[in-house]
Amino acid sequence: MAGTGPAVSGILNLYKPVGPTSHDMVARVRRLFGQRQVGHAGTLDPLAEGVLLICLGAATRMSQYLMDGPKTYLADVTLGATSITDDAEGTLMPGRPVSCTRADVLQALGRFLGEIQQVPPRYAAIKRDGVPLYKLARRGQAVTPPPRPVHIQAIHLLSWQPPHMSLLVTCHAGTYIRSLARDVGTLLRCGGYLSGLVRLCSGRFTAGDAVTLEQLELAVDAGFAADLLYPVDTALLDRDAVILGPDSVARLRQGQALPAHGRPTGPAPYRAYSSAGDLVALVTHRSSGGQALWQPQRVFATTD
Repeated sequence: MAGTGPAVSGILNLYKPVGPTSHDMVARVRRLFGQRQVGHAGTLDPLAEGVLLICLGAATRMSQYLMDGPKTYLADVTLGATSITDDAEGTLMPGRPVSCTRADVLQALGRFLGEIQQVPPRYAAIKRDGVPLYKLARRGQAVTPPPRPVHIQAIHLLSWQPPHMSLLVTCHAGTYIRSLARDVGTLLRCGGYLSGLVRLCSGRFTAGDAVTLEQLELAVDAGFAADLLYPVDTALLDRDAVILGPDSVARLRQGQALPAHGRPTGPAPYRAYSSAGDLVALVTHRSSGGQALWQPQRVFATTD
């Protein structure tokens, strides 16, 4: 049953199963809530499962901050073969015999820690001249994505049963675990591909707290689906906040800068609230004519 009530705003921690695309899940949530303003923060491939953050209403304006958060994955890597898509979805091609030891694997994994240059998969959603790479690859066009910097915070080898390994990977935005699997196999000189992936965490959101599609459908039928949503500002709870009086709130809602008292710490933007606790805007801190100001970056309507 699709929702028929007023549009809502918030963040849904949805557990995506293996099979559907991230866009499939967005379309399903859109139908269930009966509203169009729905998007996701961080794509999961069809063969991956786990935390998929769905943004509704005003939360769609926070998706970039959600995507920027660190992510933790449980990754299964199979050595001794390669894949055109770097995962089990593509055509597999035999590699070399797997003769590496656990020590060899640990040494190889250590090469991918910290800031590295990573080449995205040829079948990826990133775009070249406005066209996703996977569409170009499916047309038979030669696709060679340029390397780009990514940051991998930690890699733990959970199990090693040749030719399979299980990894716990914590990384920052833009990292492709498919590329990591491919590159580990290349470094070990036997080839490798991603054979399974679970996103365990995305920022502060965990798989243990995620809602399945079946649970969401039951909540919609029972009329409490909106209670499953996290507030819009959950995306930025690690940023500094400022509380404003009624006059300042009114000016901020009109897009006007305000005198700033004190200097924030940490990265911008910062959260600006009314004295009633409502999120009014995201602001940055700047100076003009020797005066410190709160400059509105995104202003939220009173109905958000």
